[in-house]
Amino acid sequence: MHISDNARAVLERRYLIRDAQGCPTETVEELFWRVARAIAQGDAVFDPAADVEGTAQIFYDLMTRLDFLPNSPTLMNAGRPLGQLSACFVLPVGDSMEEIFDAIKYAALIHKSGGGTGFSFSRLRPSGSAVNSTGGVASGPITFMKVFNAATEAVKQGGTRRGANMGILRVDHPDIMDFITCKNDLQEITNFNISVGITEDFMRAAAEGAEYDLVDPSTGKVTGRRNARAVFEAIVDSAWRTGEPGIVFLDRLNRDNPVPSMGEIESTNPCGEQPLLPYEACNLGSINLVNHLKPQGDGFVLDEDKLRATVHTAVHFLDNVIEVNRYPLPEIDRVTRLTRKIGLGVMGFADMLLKLGIPYNSEEGIAAARRVMSLIQAEGHAASQELAKTRGPFPLFGESVYRDGPPLRNATVTTIAPTGTLSILAGVSSGVEPVFAFAYVRNIMDGTRLVETSPILKDALERGGLLTGELVDQIAHQGTLAHLEQLPASLRRVFVCAHDVSPEWHVRMQAAFQEFTDNAVSKTVNFPHSATREEVAQVYELAWKLGCKGTTIYRDGSRNDQVLNLGAKPSAPSEPPVQPYGSILPRPRPAVTRGFTEKVRIGCGNLYITVNCDESGICEVFTNTGRAGGCPSQSEATARLVSVGIRSGIDPREIIQQLRGIRCPSCLRQSDVHVTSCPDAIARSLEKVLQTPAADLPAPTPSAPVRPADMTPAQAKLSKFCPECGSRLEHEGGCVTCRECGYSKCN
Repeated sequence: MHISDNARAVLERRYLIRDAQGCPTETVEELFWRVARAIAQGDAVFDPAADVEGTAQIFYDLMTRLDFLPNSPTLMNAGRPLGQLSACFVLPVGDSMEEIFDAIKYAALIHKSGGGTGFSFSRLRPSGSAVNSTGGVASGPITFMKVFNAATEAVKQGGTRRGANMGILRVDHPDIMDFITCKNDLQEITNFNISVGITEDFMRAAAEGAEYDLVDPSTGKVTGRRNARAVFEAIVDSAWRTGEPGIVFLDRLNRDNPVPSMGEIESTNPCGEQPLLPYEACNLGSINLVNHLKPQGDGFVLDEDKLRATVHTAVHFLDNVIEVNRYPLPEIDRVTRLTRKIGLGVMGFADMLLKLGIPYNSEEGIAAARRVMSLIQAEGHAASQELAKTRGPFPLFGESVYRDGPPLRNATVTTIAPTGTLSILAGVSSGVEPVFAFAYVRNIMDGTRLVETSPILKDALERGGLLTGELVDQIAHQGTLAHLEQLPASLRRVFVCAHDVSPEWHVRMQAAFQEFTDNAVSKTVNFPHSATREEVAQVYELAWKLGCKGTTIYRDGSRNDQVLNLGAKPSAPSEPPVQPYGSILPRPRPAVTRGFTEKVRIGCGNLYITVNCDESGICEVFTNTGRAGGCPSQSEATARLVSVGIRSGIDPREIIQQLRGIRCPSCLRQSDVHVTSCPDAIARSLEKVLQTPAADLPAPTPSAPVRPADMTPAQAKLSKFCPECGSRLEHEGGCVTCRECGYSKCN
């Protein structure tokens, strides 16, 4: 199996079975055999004499060639006791205390199993409404979203995938304005993506500047009216500030609801691409388009025959997943089997265009999207029809919109999902997004500076005799080829990255894929930091006009907890300056400090944590390990960096937030250990100091750092760090992904 070193490291870190001490007990190749054999067992459900081992070989070859990969829970859990293989779930949230806390409990079980959950909070009565049973007043959707968020925070600490949620509120809910701004404080509701459920009537009213009705969901009565344009502009303003909320066009989700008799679709999974009924789950997988090209002359063409064969095998695979899946709730098992929805999508589309010599932001690129996805859609439905001949149609086929046509095994077949981690494994671009960057710097632990370059770009530069170390450094620094005039215009025209693509082309590409997709398309419209609110509004309006089912935007550097990213572009003057390297020095450590030492049980024995203070507050942390061992060098390094950071003026609460919840298998697998890792233990000790009134510790002030006289403040564009490894995050496919360690918020 040919995969990159980084892909193998991600598989080893996140997917392999481990023993009680955290050591892998299977190889990467054994992982794929485990998955292939488990999924092939689905054949035996319909034919006891089926050649299960033969099917397993087909599935194994499909995955190890990296032609197709299923969603992460399938790779993690197939053939294991948990056996939960779905990525996406939607749960109902009813307007009673019992229904609300049932939903929280069910969500916790799903997150524990590795899935993500979507909720519509539109049925909850608005805040301040009367509660007849108690004589009190209702808290409203936002308050309960915070309860869901807290539950997710507690559960995700011990899981293999972080819990992710989607929260949706209809635009005609009386609390809509509070919902729109509920994540403007970036410390609030951190385990949710949020989207406003938009109706066609609202969009028309917004275009006309007209008013629309606000409706109390508990009574069905109109409680007020708002100007639709003002609400639309509030959505735009919050999205411009923080990237949220996104928007979901509810009427379009229900226009394509294959079984309307089951009720309305009110929510999606955490990335916006999988509309589901309450208690439905969906199993996703993605085809690697780069592997479906074949050489022709000096270039490549799409290998349509291979793509057809892959689609048929992938549909077979995903339908089997439904059979062998162990769902976390009986009701999810029942409802999911009634419609048997699957979501076959793609990854590596941008890389495919590069190999074909087609610019992403071009009419040729749009045509290529339509050609590829129309073929996958047609062949996917044909494969589902073939399965229906031997396995029968999905149980509610007779009530579905398809009932007058050929029987289908699956109510939906295609979805364009984010493929953050999967695309790392396959070594290709994510989903249908443009390439995020063609070169970037990776800093290795020993201080080595390594420049990573796109293999496709590297090959093109070599063929043109243009490849030099200096050029690669320039590309890594700028993050784009657009302004490198020493390169041929033809090369710069084809090799465009996410920020070279105008918002209009982002939306047009999404609409092209949506045209041939049963469910929806997960995509992020990336804006430069200089983008205006008007430009964001134009994207939302264009997405509506072109037939998209929703959209997500991200303005680079719009979140205030971000760090230096690609290039050195200036930030807006209104933002606080960010100091350049070397401009801040830690305050000196005094000769005498005061503090305490805490003994903490860790997976390897005992860790002794000392936190000391001076007149300005916490000034140093250091650690010692007991005789039982541990990772003394790593915990010492963490403590030293914490000490330097705090004495340089960083608020300890920011450090606590970064360290809390970091997971170490040796801690997680022992019931008598109450921390998740050594860094987590250090964070908890810091928190205790801050919460001890007797310590009387003043918060660090901005004047504490010492700046060299010859340095002046510089402003820089900001971008978010990975919460697990500290590397840069990429905003793609309605999600965020770290290409270094494989962390993904959604998949």
